[in-house]
Amino acid sequence: MTQLHSTEENFLRLVLRNEVNAALLERLPALDLPDWYLVAGCLFQSVWNGVTDRPPTDGIADYDVFYFDDRDTSWRAEDTVISVCVGAFSDLGVEVQVRNQARVHVWYPQKHGIPYEPLTSSRDGIDSFLNTSSCFGVRKRDDGSFEVYAPFGYRDLFEMIVRPNRRCVLPKVYLEKASRWQTLWPELTVLPWEESTDALASRPLG
Repeated sequence: MTQLHSTEENFLRLVLRNEVNAALLERLPALDLPDWYLVAGCLFQSVWNGVTDRPPTDGIADYDVFYFDDRDTSWRAEDTVISVCVGAFSDLGVEVQVRNQARVHVWYPQKHGIPYEPLTSSRDGIDSFLNTSSCFGVRKRDDGSFEVYAPFGYRDLFEMIVRPNRRCVLPKVYLEKASRWQTLWPELTVLPWEESTDALASRPLG
């Protein structure tokens, strides 16, 4: 494994080493999605690939985009945005999943069987990922620089630790995801759900 300091600079370098991430971040501003971020697996898995000297896109099943638009939380409105994005990214040859975080509470209880408070922003959605090393978002500013949202810092990510974030109590889903990741990145250390504390109560800075 390559030893890298857990910094925003190294995070961005490994994220952008994945050419699909770089292309999405280049194109997304033109779509003018409100409060958008490229999020989750395509980011932290690109870092895992860099740390373990794998090709940048290894093991990445899809690429997730969040936006937040509470003016219309209908499925039809979200599907219109999805269709626009499919056209914008069709040449990349990857699956891009686009989701309006303002409507998660509409479908979540039916899918997972538990209530879900309405989210207030895309960052709020990122805060809700089941493990702390998933909680990342990146977007490109108007001046060409990158904005990174990393509520739990970078240490777990670069040390390849999967740690529960119990904001959403779905231990079975957490363990299923972690087990799947561990088959692809056996270097991961997966912490049991039961040993977690409320990660949002104490966010590490590193």
